[in-house]
Amino acid sequence: MRPAHSNALAVARGCAVAALVLACLPRPGWAQANVDPAGSPLWPAVHQEILQDAPATFDNRIRVTGPAFAEDAMQVPIAFDASALGKVERIVVAVDRNPIRQVLEFEPKTVRPALSFRFKLQEASPVRIAARTQDGIWHVATLMVDATGGGCTLPGATRKNATWSTTLNRVESRVFPDFNGTGSRIRLRVMHPMDTGLVAGIPSFHIERLELLDGHRQPMLRLALHEPVAENPIFSFDLDGPAGRGISVVGADNNGNRIRAQVTP
Repeated sequence: MRPAHSNALAVARGCAVAALVLACLPRPGWAQANVDPAGSPLWPAVHQEILQDAPATFDNRIRVTGPAFAEDAMQVPIAFDASALGKVERIVVAVDRNPIRQVLEFEPKTVRPALSFRFKLQEASPVRIAARTQDGIWHVATLMVDATGGGCTLPGATRKNATWSTTLNRVESRVFPDFNGTGSRIRLRVMHPMDTGLVAGIPSFHIERLELLDGHRQPMLRLALHEPVAENPIFSFDLDGPAGRGISVVGADNNGNRIRAQVTP
């Protein structure tokens, strides 16, 4: 008969082996969360270039809406909302197959981590919305958009008709109640050609930064914009309460031209 202590040792070893096996198995949902839903071979490069290889996981809690096919590759609409993640420090939008991948960076200070705007798409590609939470993890949503292409390498409408200089950096704004009736939505349009620098004879010329300031001149949000943002960009932001008075927008383009305007209530 095997001594009692030998049986106990065997049981302990068996439990340890079982625990090791369980530890090595993928946690429910974790493996799927880290597999690129688009299956893009460019994702590792995008992860390194845009997120500096920081911890990232694919997360379907970020709601993204946009077209399956871009009818106008120079004006592709997209909207996202990362509110379900809780406190979001920063959001980056990037396109795998654009010649300039990074589209914009968004810091939602006192506004919701939600935004709608338009961008240029060079060819069919996954579009990434990456939101960084307070724990330093990037949560990534993916939208596949098909296109005939050319959005980044064609001149904009105001370049073609030479009217861009007459409206440069003019700001149009409106404030609306949101769909739930408890908050408000601010919509901004900034007139700018947003040249990518990829059209022969036209250098890069784009808005670099925009800030929305409250009545006390404190930032409500910050935007860092890159060349793939659409010409004469329109942005919509959501607030949890009323917009209040004295809101203004400030910014600059890469040629040092200033943007300053009051937001119309």
